[in-house]
Amino acid sequence: MQQNAIRHHSFGKPLEVLQLESIQQPQPQVGEVRVRLEKATINPSDYGMIGGSYGSLRELPAVAGREGVGVVEALGAGVSGVEIGTRVRFPGEDGAWQASACVAAEDLLVVPAEVPVDQAAISFINPPTAYCLLKKIVDLKAGDWLVQNAGNSAVGLSVIQMAKAFGLKTISQVRREELVEPLKAMGADHVVLEGSGWPKGVAELTGGAPVRLALNSIGGESAIDQIKALGEGGTQVTFGGMVGDKVRFPTRFLIFNDVRLTGFWWDQFGKRHGVDAVREVMAEVYAMMADGRLKLPIEQSYPFSEYKAAIQHDSQPRLGKILLHP
Repeated sequence: MQQNAIRHHSFGKPLEVLQLESIQQPQPQVGEVRVRLEKATINPSDYGMIGGSYGSLRELPAVAGREGVGVVEALGAGVSGVEIGTRVRFPGEDGAWQASACVAAEDLLVVPAEVPVDQAAISFINPPTAYCLLKKIVDLKAGDWLVQNAGNSAVGLSVIQMAKAFGLKTISQVRREELVEPLKAMGADHVVLEGSGWPKGVAELTGGAPVRLALNSIGGESAIDQIKALGEGGTQVTFGGMVGDKVRFPTRFLIFNDVRLTGFWWDQFGKRHGVDAVREVMAEVYAMMADGRLKLPIEQSYPFSEYKAAIQHDSQPRLGKILLHP
């Protein structure tokens, strides 16, 4: 039996190398289940994998996509304790932009039924990244201040809502004036425009309290502004580099303000700490999604047949995620 998949046979720009193809539907082997895709996400890291610049790459030809949610539709021999119809993370190791894929039953990450399918589809990369940035790197206490760039990204919106739930205070950097009020409506304490010189007035924004954590996913001048705003002993965590611009080594701030620079990668967290640690983080994410403390906007969902339109839409200014479905 055949199924649809969005694949690339070489690395390059998505609209140039991606193709909608018919491939053989996989059959679950001993100890495996087959998962049918419901919704998949388009993430910036997908473009890195398609382009060949990401930290880990698949063998070519490769199915694109890293994140999606599906339901168990077939059980291999020897599988027990798993029911047909259970909603789970779609196995993204082999690419999420395909109609179905197989995974070892013991590796399944079950999604609680009370989490809406669209929210589940975008729950596996950005929300747990946000949770770890807030909980696993710096020991923050209620009332502490943090700053982040790309405040309108999925991680950024997750940080805003999670920080509010944890009693933390946020300054979010954005590039467009029209994003200020929507982010405030989601719980942002302050929203500042990139390039506005906002670090000079950071003490007024925080009432004199130090900024203890800076979350950087852009780089360039945006990252430098964060370092200028950090309080003594503050930490900047880099988990992305959207612009690719070089960042000047902040010698003065490292010496006189004792700031620390570190990095974070959710994929590496899972490899280092194991499946139990991942499930622990996801349980916290799902608890917030289930009770409404965390709700991320969805821009639009496209069928696989319209993947080019979906990618073009994803490149436009927006607030919500673009999804794909078979």
